[in-house]
Amino acid sequence: MRDSVRLRNFLIAIFLLMLHASWSQTVFGKWKTVDDRNGNTKAIVKIYEENGLLQAKILKILEKGKENAVCIKCKGELKDKPIVGMKIMDDFKKNSKGEYKGDRLFDPEQAMTFRGKVWLDPKNKNRLKVRGYLAFLYRTQTWHRVLDE
Repeated sequence: MRDSVRLRNFLIAIFLLMLHASWSQTVFGKWKTVDDRNGNTKAIVKIYEENGLLQAKILKILEKGKENAVCIKCKGELKDKPIVGMKIMDDFKKNSKGEYKGDRLFDPEQAMTFRGKVWLDPKNKNRLKVRGYLAFLYRTQTWHRVLDE
């Protein structure tokens, strides 16, 4: 009887570990953005799924003095709106390679919209590669999974 209880508890523990590992294998969750030019940590972004498509919005600005920033350079309905809460990725679709691609990757600091691609770093699933395209030029940032919130 004791052996069957131990076996059951062992199997439950293994299942929970596998479940936790599978959760960390997804692009969805909270990510700390890092500027690819200067290495500064900028914000916390939440990537989530809505209607089967990837979306992302800014949850928190981490740069000192910019916590309540508004989109000064933006035009139209985003002009002077708070950056916290702003949607920066819309309707990215998953492809056969496990990448998500879309036509709206928005940078509120530059008030520019790019085509984008998002994928997990194959060497470290707690790093996310975020690439913005403008014509044939591109920039790639590496974001870090927020594990402690």
